[in-house]
Amino acid sequence: MSSPYNVRWGIMEFVKDLILDPSTRDVSDVKHEVKAVASSSSADRAKKFLEECKVPEGAAAYGSYEELVKDKNVDIVYVATPHSHHYQNTMLCLEAGKHVLCEKAFTTNAAQTKRLIETAKAKNLFLMEAVWTRFFPLSIQVRKFIEDGNLGAVHRVIADNSFGDNVEKKYGTTHRMINMDLAGGCLLDLGIYSLTWLFQTLYHTLPPPARKPPTVVSAVTPYHATGADEMTSMILTFPSAPGPAPAGTPDGSSHPAHGIALTNLRVASDPDGFNTCRPAIRIQGTLGEIQVDGPAFRPTTWRFIKAKGQGMKGTGEPEVEEHKCEIPGQGMFWEADECGRCLRDGRLESEGMGWGESVVIMEVMDEVRRQGGVSYPERIESLEYPLAL
Repeated sequence: MSSPYNVRWGIMEFVKDLILDPSTRDVSDVKHEVKAVASSSSADRAKKFLEECKVPEGAAAYGSYEELVKDKNVDIVYVATPHSHHYQNTMLCLEAGKHVLCEKAFTTNAAQTKRLIETAKAKNLFLMEAVWTRFFPLSIQVRKFIEDGNLGAVHRVIADNSFGDNVEKKYGTTHRMINMDLAGGCLLDLGIYSLTWLFQTLYHTLPPPARKPPTVVSAVTPYHATGADEMTSMILTFPSAPGPAPAGTPDGSSHPAHGIALTNLRVASDPDGFNTCRPAIRIQGTLGEIQVDGPAFRPTTWRFIKAKGQGMKGTGEPEVEEHKCEIPGQGMFWEADECGRCLRDGRLESEGMGWGESVVIMEVMDEVRRQGGVSYPERIESLEYPLAL
């Protein structure tokens, strides 16, 4: 058996999952090394992280991102800074010749995402938006279930990722969640997960030539203290969706579907914290419904409820298939494994989270902000690089 491909990471801000033994998740073809960590505030903070996480000796601790990207022992950089800084930080890495895994939301707008992709392509570098949820075994199972036709024609998906907090007390006016200088608000921070479920079930399950951008109608409520969105509801109409078109459809080959994405800072998807409300995601097709219990960003349980007439137990009770997918750790390592395989195979983008799909999702969020009158400071939406923030 060949040796696992070794991925040498540099980290902007901190994550612990990379140093977990891959065998705990039955992975043997790739492994990960943290070679360097950087904090924008001080090298001491980076050193403290290395000590707390018991990172093997030899990893460097830097007090600036500029130092990190010069480290010759680093192959790929994980960018986990605020949304407002993703464009500048990722461009710094690409210009230094480093591959990049950048946290979602990828950037503050689609134009920035497109520029990063152009740069990565020109420099022959790997680049991926870090949508960790998409690489969970649970997500892969759900997508395959849809692709195999088990749900029939999918007509509607409802996804909610909301936190119920006293916004004034918890976030005030400077916290990153509601700070416009950091691209705060529930859309980019929480709503991206609701959109992730819409896109991975209604868009990504189609063959690439059949994927078409959705149209968007949205409603946004701003936080009175800063103007960041505190409540955002989106209805997306996908012109083509998985499964056979209804009889009599004009072209006979496709049908539309609605995706409803919800996010809120004041009311929660899981109000009591015990999952009493059950599904945060409902995927509805002609043969039944898939329900995914929350939280939307880190689910571990899904079920399939057959439509009436499709399957009943001998007792006349409804037939429900339950599926449990445990996560041995936080779960961010699966997207890191994907990065490693792409680097090993010489691929610049991931099939699981491709550049084109990241652009379409950013364009949806741009349109939601346009309709809701939400705009960030010009300097964090700028394409200029380098630009001090």
